[in-house]
Amino acid sequence: MKRHIIYVFLGLLCCLISTQKVDAQRFIGSVIAGTNFSQIEGDDVHGFYKVGFNGGLGLTIPLNRKQTWQVSFELLYSMKGSKKSCAAGYFDTIYYSPAMFMDVDRSVPFDPTTKCNISLDYVQIPLMVRYEEMYSGCTFALGFAWGRLVRAHEVYNGFTRTTNVRSGTYKRNDWSVIADVNIRLYKNLSLNIRYEYSMVPTRLAYYEYMRTDGSSVIETHKYYNHLISTRLVYYINEKFYKNTRVNKYGQTMGTTWLREIPEYNE
Repeated sequence: MKRHIIYVFLGLLCCLISTQKVDAQRFIGSVIAGTNFSQIEGDDVHGFYKVGFNGGLGLTIPLNRKQTWQVSFELLYSMKGSKKSCAAGYFDTIYYSPAMFMDVDRSVPFDPTTKCNISLDYVQIPLMVRYEEMYSGCTFALGFAWGRLVRAHEVYNGFTRTTNVRSGTYKRNDWSVIADVNIRLYKNLSLNIRYEYSMVPTRLAYYEYMRTDGSSVIETHKYYNHLISTRLVYYINEKFYKNTRVNKYGQTMGTTWLREIPEYNE
């Protein structure tokens, strides 16, 4: 599997290099880097407190002469998960079943200040359909992504669990739905804000809660990756010109820089 990912990466890199010599109306290459703010729905920890890297390479193919409709393909490394800390002694107030922690790594000391820290790293391939409003410089997109789990580590309620990629705790494949918006900052540089949610559970977890009367109840929790990303996108082979459109007050209308579209006239 790692070999296949390397082949895809090298293929996309070759495409990006080739875009320097290809008509910009057909292929647009990009370099992407930013941050994930993520949580896992279903793990009893709420808030986008897990911070991780999101970055890689992208390739965009315009679908019409005006280049308002596009299809984009990316190859990313995306760090997801869940994290939240609590005050020392919080664990003493939680009722739990010892059976929940049979896979605890005893070589790692218990940390009472950590409630949850789940790290799930993926190699991800998003496929998006995009619409660009050329005068505002904004692009809106919808699509989905396939991700392959390459690293897994879990600390839950202060205990380090022996979760890893091969343990089978988390599914190796993650399918997500994605929506995002691009805002042009300066010529080839854009700010991307992305929302992502898993379409299928990444894990089924069985929680046994102990009641005060000594009885217990078992609940099934479905885990879903849920995150918001902020990224900078640099488009490699695009050209721009100064926007000269002004309103009746002499103020610039829309973005300062407009993308140059070969062989297109309004």
